Amino acid sequence: MAADEPPEVPYPRDAPMSAGPGDAAPDARAAWWIYRGTGRPLPEGRFAAALPPPPPWRAFDGGPPLSPPPADERDLVRRLGPVSTRPRQADPAEVDAVNAALFLRRPLLVTGEPGVGKSTLAYRITRELGLGRVLRWPIGSRSTLRDGLYEYDAIGRAQDAATGRGTLARQTGELPGAPVSGDSGAAAVPADAGVGHYLTLGPLGTALLPYELPRVLLVDELDKSDIDLPNDLLDVLEEGEYGITELSRVSSREPVVKVHTDDPDGTADIVRGRVRCRAFPIVVITSNGEREFPPAFLRRCLRFSMGEPDEARLADMVAAHFAERSDERTRRLVRSFLEHRSSHRGLAADQLLNAVYLATSGAREPDAGWERLLDLVWQRLEVAPE
Repeated sequence: MAADEPPEVPYPRDAPMSAGPGDAAPDARAAWWIYRGTGRPLPEGRFAAALPPPPPWRAFDGGPPLSPPPADERDLVRRLGPVSTRPRQADPAEVDAVNAALFLRRPLLVTGEPGVGKSTLAYRITRELGLGRVLRWPIGSRSTLRDGLYEYDAIGRAQDAATGRGTLARQTGELPGAPVSGDSGAAAVPADAGVGHYLTLGPLGTALLPYELPRVLLVDELDKSDIDLPNDLLDVLEEGEYGITELSRVSSREPVVKVHTDDPDGTADIVRGRVRCRAFPIVVITSNGEREFPPAFLRRCLRFSMGEPDEARLADMVAAHFAERSDERTRRLVRSFLEHRSSHRGLAADQLLNAVYLATSGAREPDAGWERLLDLVWQRLEVAPE
């Protein structure tokens, strides 16, 4: 072992994660990997058995534990393609970064050019580790910490109380939007039915609920946020908990309140207005590098810079979405895309998928105008400097 290489990290559990067929070659680095980046789901229960305890300073004790989150295979297929029998060629640096974030229970800040696959990483993680639906928080210039934690519809509650509608819903305890018993055509709009009926946890707020296994949270394009948001996130990411003021105010008479979550039709019981995680979520934060983040925020994250996909990874991506159409023509398109990218900075990987779809859908036969169509599809995303 070279002097500048880190010592081999022994696998923390009894059964080591041996490399499967097509996985990255086993070495001192791969011996400790849980996430392997192959795109193939682990056997059920394997992740829970393999995940080591957190560092003492990142251990959380929220509860009572919730049921596992719902899966969303349709969304995974749309973003990643069907699970392939051919393993994806993983980037060892990427796999190292993900596993370090898993072990340390720290957010992973992924930077890189637009379209290199930063957001897709969150979906690969949840598919391989079997962690259910990805909680996605798309960031805009007006996004606030409160948006990510929860939304309280105070106006809706006041209107419902004023109109006096929904008495039956109050009696049955049904949440808004569900049919009221005895009235199949009406929606439950409770009159003073309780604050929880008007409160919905956001993606970050849902990720911090006390699940036994971590949820996957994608905080997408944080560099587009207001300058204060990264600093506002510090305490929540460090402490793994937050309070809900509207529930704390009524905790003496309603110590347990059922609220909506970010999952479709999901609900959760909040005790005395506090939410504390049990397993810190796998937080993937993406940035296109449009701004710098404060040192205090960076200290709480692990950072990984994602480069442009090479020919092998582009071929894997095309094969995942067009397995039945992968032929010599698509391989030529991959090579042509790489040549075009080398002379035109700012091309995104999904622009290659657009070209492959046009070439293989049967809608357009190759002719003299094909190159012109490619120029249209492969327009650079960056503005050329004057």
